Amino acid sequence: MELAQVRLLVTDFPLCYRFYADVLGLKAQSGAAQGPYEKFGFAVGSAGIALQDRAMMAGVLGELAEAASGHRSLVVLRVDDLDGYCAQISERGAALLHGPAPMTDRMRVAHLKDPEGNLVELQEWLLLRG
Repeated sequence: MELAQVRLLVTDFPLCYRFYADVLGLKAQSGAAQGPYEKFGFAVGSAGIALQDRAMMAGVLGELAEAASGHRSLVVLRVDDLDGYCAQISERGAALLHGPAPMTDRMRVAHLKDPEGNLVELQEWLLLRG
């Protein structure tokens, strides 16, 4: 397992995009300035910071409000076998909120919360970026 990214759930995606790209000078992976998702990288192979539109994640989980009144971040962990890992952690007491399910054509995901209510996303990449 490896840390894939720390993802910030944002309400004003374009404003936050400009902050990370233009103010902090981080390199955007795809240039999706209008969202709903963008990852900002550091050194090759290292975890990054990503932005995701709150409304998109609200649609996936069905519990986040569009306003930033609750969850603001998401810890993302990449695993090799999502189904197997979810079965293992479920046996150890984890309660999945969503998934395993496709998120895009490139990955499958599952979501759960830690004991403090922080969101955790587990990812299995199906296709690697070329």
